[in-house]
Amino acid sequence: MTRGREGDASGPALFAAELAAVRAGIRLSQADLAARIHYSESLVAMVESGRRVPTPEFARRCDDALGLPGTLARLQQHARMTPLPSWFRPYAEIERMATQLRLFEHSLVPGLLQTEDYARAVLATRPDVTEDELTQLVATRMERQSVLTRSRPPRLWVVIDEAVLHRQVGHGKVMQDQLLHLADLSHRPGITIEVVPFSAGAHSGLLGACAIADTGDRSPVVYLETLAEGFVVEAPPTVASVILTFETLRSEALPRGASRALILRQAECYGSD
Repeated sequence: MTRGREGDASGPALFAAELAAVRAGIRLSQADLAARIHYSESLVAMVESGRRVPTPEFARRCDDALGLPGTLARLQQHARMTPLPSWFRPYAEIERMATQLRLFEHSLVPGLLQTEDYARAVLATRPDVTEDELTQLVATRMERQSVLTRSRPPRLWVVIDEAVLHRQVGHGKVMQDQLLHLADLSHRPGITIEVVPFSAGAHSGLLGACAIADTGDRSPVVYLETLAEGFVVEAPPTVASVILTFETLRSEALPRGASRALILRQAECYGSD
């Protein structure tokens, strides 16, 4: 069984093994299960092979279809957290409950907006990562994005430095697809993506990325990451300072439409590679 770097059993592997065992035990094919839960057969296959982390809704439907007392729903919670580093898990829970997220990145597309191929290329740079670990890390990152498709997704404000559009991650097609995905997301009414252009010169955001999360029932919290680990910060003076920096960066950014146009122009450049 695959184990994470910290020694805990792989959540996706546990979920996949339980689902496959119960399904096989009642002589149900993947296609039969897919029909019962109204998901595609390919998604069932990807979950059972560990290439997708199951969503809460997927787990609930499987429990209902297989007559289980919430077993897979409980395993799903384990599956979505164990591939994550222990220091990221507190923020992942906050992110899941957020009513508003404000993100700034100066080097890479934020994880919530990454395509699968882009995420794989980014995560593959981790030292000594195995193929199994990489598959689970990518699946977990994709599952995190389900926060954007829930019935009431958080309001999302994203500011990125123009360097993000020019730093090639993967081959040209990976970048083109990623930038087209960004442009498509920017059309959603609850998502604003703005680019700080090179013409803005030096700015405070070059010192580091940040995420600000509001959950509605508590003061905003900030997530900051170093080369070694990340931290959830709740101290009001620090949170206020990060929010001020974020709003200052927004004032330097191009408007929403102009930002989208810049993203699309750069996507065309990768298309000509």
